[in-house]
Order: sequence, then structure tokens, then C-alpha cells
Amino acid sequence: MPKLKRNSGAKKKFKVTGTGKLTRRRAGQSHNLGPKSPKLKRAFSKELPVSPDNAGVVKRLLGKA
Repeated sequence: MPKLKRNSGAKKKFKVTGTGKLTRRRAGQSHNLGPKSPKLKRAFSKELPVSPDNAGVVKRLLGKA
């Protein structure tokens, strides 16, 4: 049987909380921050929950299913 590897790209983008929920970062915070408002840039620092529709796919990529 082959070794089961988790997706190394997904483990950099998603985090599993202590209760088993998945969190993600907001899109759009890596470049061109000058024209964006301070309110929007503050919101980038908060992690968001992964949508329940996508949670199964993300768990499978992380090897948590």
C-alpha cells in the first residue's frame, strides 16, 4: 500500500482548530496594499472559517478525514 501523503500546499493555507474546525486566510493581502483601505487591511489579519461546502475537500487534502 502506498504511503499516504497530505497535500503540502493545503497545509500552508489552512489550519485546524482545537475543536476540529478549519480556518483560512482572506484573499488579496499579499500585494498592492497601498490603495486598499486601513479597515480592509485590518480585516486581512483575521482568520475566517472554511465554508461547510468546502470543509470535506479541505479535510481530505490535510489527511484529517
